[in-house]
Amino acid sequence: MDERRSARGRSWALGAAGAAGAVALWWLFTRAAGAEDPLLAAFRPEKIPAALGELISRGVLLPDIGVSLLRLGLGLVLAVVVGLPLGLWFGSSRTAEQVAHPVVQFLRMVSPLSWAPVAVALLGVGHAPVVFLVAVAAVWPVVLGTSAGVRAVDPGHLRVAESLGATRAERLRHVVLPSIRPHVLTGVRTALGIGWVILVPAEMLGVSSGLGYEILNARDRLAYDEMLAVILVIGLLGTVLDAAARMLLRARA
Repeated sequence: MDERRSARGRSWALGAAGAAGAVALWWLFTRAAGAEDPLLAAFRPEKIPAALGELISRGVLLPDIGVSLLRLGLGLVLAVVVGLPLGLWFGSSRTAEQVAHPVVQFLRMVSPLSWAPVAVALLGVGHAPVVFLVAVAAVWPVVLGTSAGVRAVDPGHLRVAESLGATRAERLRHVVLPSIRPHVLTGVRTALGIGWVILVPAEMLGVSSGLGYEILNARDRLAYDEMLAVILVIGLLGTVLDAAARMLLRARA
């Protein structure tokens, strides 16, 4: 226990040192180059607290965070609702997997943002196209993780359940689903990261709220310090979300 605690403390210390070093390099670069370039001067780290305070005082940052998290959550739920059954089907049926493989591979290789004009044309502007794009990006890790989990289930466990008279639905509920949980959670964690990356550019498609919109709004007002502050908030929130997903995965393993 002491060794684990010591290793964890060392990891935190090294991470903090790395973050401090990155901020120091950022400060040195903007200080040296910003002396001649007023645009770079707006990106100095000491300007970020005031920019964050301005965003909060105007009452836009926290609502934008809430809206972005809502869209991300809805997109992930949609991805799981669609991806989990597909993954179960592909994993349990070799024929289904072989038939669907070319289509799945093709769709996976298409950037989710390529669907943006189609989403806007069909769904209009607002929450719907953003949620759709997040779901399109997030569904494939769920499908592949679930499918891999089903194929990894020990056939012996299924035969024992069958010999005990378990129906197909009971085998699915009591054997398959508990066995594939780590694979599904890993797929959802991957989907969370991909969905968060896609969310920000998706929120630049005609919506009037969200962190992606706030970046465009700051750019249009030439408020580059606020723009950088929003980018830092996006990175921080993404890190927190991934850490929470990692903790959940570790707790459920």
